[in-house]
Amino acid sequence: MITKPTIDRIMEATDIVEVIGEFVQLKKRGANYIGLSPFANEKTPSFTVSPAKGIFKDFSSGKGGSAVTFLMELEKFTYPEALKWLAKKYSIEVEETVESKENREEDNRRESLMIVSNYAAKFFHESLLEIEEGQSIGLSYFKERGFSTETIKKFELGYSPDQWEAFTGQALKEGYQEEFLVESGLSVKRDNGSLYDRYRGRVMFPIHSFTGRVIAFGGRTLKSDKNVPKYVNSPESEIYHKSNVLYGLYFAKRAIREEDNCYLVEGYADVISVHQAGIENVVASSGTSLTVEQIRLIGRLTKNITILYDGDAAGIKASLRGLDMILEEGLNVKVVLFPDGHDPDSFVQKFGTSVFKKHVDDNKKDFILYKTDILLKDAGNDPIKKAGVIREIVESIAKIPDSIKASVFIKECSTQLQIDERALLSELNKMRQAKAKKDSEKSYRPEPAPEDLLFFDEPEEKAVKEPDTQEKEIVRLLLLYGNKMIDWDGIANTYIGPFMIAELSDVEFDQPVCRQFVELYRQEIENGVLPEEQHFIHHPDKDIVDLVVTSLATKYMLSENWYEMHKIFVPDEQANMKATILGAIFHLKKQKVGKILENLRKQLQETNVAADQEIILNQYMHMKKVEKHISDYLGSVILK
Repeated sequence: MITKPTIDRIMEATDIVEVIGEFVQLKKRGANYIGLSPFANEKTPSFTVSPAKGIFKDFSSGKGGSAVTFLMELEKFTYPEALKWLAKKYSIEVEETVESKENREEDNRRESLMIVSNYAAKFFHESLLEIEEGQSIGLSYFKERGFSTETIKKFELGYSPDQWEAFTGQALKEGYQEEFLVESGLSVKRDNGSLYDRYRGRVMFPIHSFTGRVIAFGGRTLKSDKNVPKYVNSPESEIYHKSNVLYGLYFAKRAIREEDNCYLVEGYADVISVHQAGIENVVASSGTSLTVEQIRLIGRLTKNITILYDGDAAGIKASLRGLDMILEEGLNVKVVLFPDGHDPDSFVQKFGTSVFKKHVDDNKKDFILYKTDILLKDAGNDPIKKAGVIREIVESIAKIPDSIKASVFIKECSTQLQIDERALLSELNKMRQAKAKKDSEKSYRPEPAPEDLLFFDEPEEKAVKEPDTQEKEIVRLLLLYGNKMIDWDGIANTYIGPFMIAELSDVEFDQPVCRQFVELYRQEIENGVLPEEQHFIHHPDKDIVDLVVTSLATKYMLSENWYEMHKIFVPDEQANMKATILGAIFHLKKQKVGKILENLRKQLQETNVAADQEIILNQYMHMKKVEKHISDYLGSVILK
C-alpha cells in the first residue's frame, strides 16, 4: 500500500492538463481546456479539463474525475498503478507500507499479463546485451541496421535465444505462472502439457501501450529459410488488441502534438530509424491494415497524417481504398512516395535527417489528388476505366465530413480529371443523399404490431426522481461552501459544512453514493478535519469521484457578453447563502416527509383494524404538521 505522504506528494506535483494532454489534444477555452473525448467517437468536443479544480469531465460518456481517475478509465490501471505512473512521470519516490510482490503473483488477471510481459521484455533485452549468442546475432543485426546503443535501450529491443525453453524455463523458475505465459503468447503448450518458447532465435521488438507498458512483441527471424515466417507477433490477449495499438506511439505522442502532424510508416525498423534521426512524430500500424481505432488514436493528438510509402506501386494501390477511413474520421491526409528500392528506414539511413525532411516537404501531396493521379495513370485512355476512377474519387470526397473541404477537392479534381465541376458536385450530392437515406433506415425502428407487444413486459419508467436531485444538491453545496463561515442570523464561528451535517442528522439518504459521501464528510468533521473538494476528487472509491466531479463540472460557460454588452445578470446563489443552504436542507426534508406521508396513506388504505388506523392517523397528522412547519420555514427564508 502506498503511504499517505507519498500520495500527497504525487497529488501536489500532478498537473492534470499536462497529464491528460499526453493523451488528448487540448485547447484553452476560458479558464478550462476542451478536447475530443478519448472514451467516445465524437466530432464536437465535449471533454473538459478544469485546472483550477484539478478535474476532467467527459460529457459524452459521463466519465469524470482526477488525473488518477483518467488513467484508471483510459488505461484500465488500478488505483496504485495510476499513482505509480504519476510518480514516475514527476520523479517521485514511492514509499509503500509493505513490500510489493508484483513480480510474483497478482489477483488482477490483466495486471498479471502486464507483469509477465514486462519481465519478458527485460529478459530479451538482457539476452541481447549480455549473452554471447545475443551479442553475436541480435546485437550485430541491430548495429548493422544502424541503430545506436541509446536507441536499442530506448525501444527495449531484445533477442530470444535459439533454444526451446530458454525464456519459459527461466520464467517458471522465477515463479511466473504457466497460464499467463501461455495467454500472453510468450510460451506455447505442447500436447503433453509442457511449455516451449514462441520466439526462438528472433530479434525482439516490444510493443508498448499508450502509457509505455510492454503489452506484446514482434519477433523477426534472421534465418533465410523460406519455410520460417519472417515475423511472429503476439496473439490477441486481454491486454493486447492489435487493431487498437500503433507501434511507437508511446515514444511519438509528445512530438505528434508539438508538430501537429503524424508520420505513418509500415514497419518497426521504419519507426526506429526515423525516430533515431530526430523525427520523433512517427508510428506504424504494427503489420496490420490501418483500422478506425488506430486512426482515432492519432486523431486525439493531431488532425494531420502524412503517410510515408516505399516504392512498391502494387502495395500503394492495394492500400488506397482503406485510407478513405482517415478522411471519414475528419483527418487531413498527405502522402509521400520514396524512390524505388527505398523505404523510410533505408532512405534516412543513407541520406540523413535534412535530406529526408526536404524530400518529405518537397514531395508530400494531398491524398485525394495523389489517389486521382495514381488511378488515372492506371486507367490510361480507357474511357470505362476512367469513369470508374471518377466515381471512386468522388466516393472518397463524399467521406469528408467538412463540406467546405469537400467542395475544394471537387474543384481541384475537376481540373485533374478534366470533367465539369458541376457533374462532380451532382455525383457527390447523390452519394451523400444515398448515405443519409441508408443511415436513416438503419436508425429507424418500426413500431411493433399490437400482437407483438403481448410477448413483452412494459419497460419500467426511468424518470429522474426529485429526491435524488435534492440529495445531490446537498453534496454539491457541501463541496462548494462547506469550508465557508456562516454569515446569517448572528451565528458566529461556525462553518457551513458542520452546520449542514448537524441539520441533516435526522435525514436518511436514499442514494447509496450520497449516503456514503455524507457519512465520509461526517467522519472527517468528527476527526477535526473540514474536508476540501480535493479530498473527494482523489478518493479511491470511483463512485464517490463520479458523484463529486458531476457535482462540480458544468458543460456550459456564460459568455462575458451577457454581462458586458447585454447587461443580463444571472442570480448568484452566494448572494443569499441563508436561502441557498437552508433552502436545500428543508427542500430535502420536505421530500422525505412527503415520502413518509405517502407510505402512511397506503397503510391507512390497507389496514382494517380500527386501533391500528387510529395510530397511523395520529402519525399522519403529526407528519402533516411537520410538513407545514417546513413549508412555512421555506417560504419565510426564500421569499424574504
